[in-house]
Amino acid sequence: MHIKVYGANQDGERRYSPAEVISSEKVPVMGNPEKKRICTSHIERQNLTIRMQMRRMTRLTNAFSKKWDNLWSAYCLWFAYYNFCRVHQTLRVTPAMEAGLATRIWKVADLLA
Repeated sequence: MHIKVYGANQDGERRYSPAEVISSEKVPVMGNPEKKRICTSHIERQNLTIRMQMRRMTRLTNAFSKKWDNLWSAYCLWFAYYNFCRVHQTLRVTPAMEAGLATRIWKVADLLA
């Protein structure tokens, strides 16, 4: 986890301008990683991808989940599709194929079977 402490905005600064970072601390949450290698950019990218590709994460849509079970099911289905069915541009294969978990690109019918 990367914890940043921000200072107060100076008088006259716009409301949405970023505040100055006063201090920064990297704290391991799990395991025993090297502190200099702790980075949040991968999880931030994953969060952005989820928000952009899952309509349930967008406010005021007809795909909004009112029940926790529905949201959980949508997440599970999305992650399975993302890892087994979707060919990623930089990998040129699915993440499951790159990790050795699958030998071919799955069709959605394979995923739902």
